[in-house]
Amino acid sequence: MGYNYNVQRDKVFTEAGQLLFLAIRDKAKELTRTAGAARLAEIIRGQSGDSWDMLACVDRLVELGELREIPQVCAGQHRIFIRAREEAE
Repeated sequence: MGYNYNVQRDKVFTEAGQLLFLAIRDKAKELTRTAGAARLAEIIRGQSGDSWDMLACVDRLVELGELREIPQVCAGQHRIFIRAREEAE
């Protein structure tokens, strides 16, 4: 069985999942502020743990409207994301 966000999503809401989510969110914000876009591989780089949990964290950011994926056919690690909305500084 491959990655399925609907199956993996609940793990984002565990204690460990929230710590991972916040780290990935902060990295995504940093990268998209600096470069305007970021590949999945760079967003999750430096994190440890289950790669499906990391994918679920990124997909949760999309679900929340913080990131938007640029549609393209590519390997999962090459998915590209941009900020979905501007933040008040």
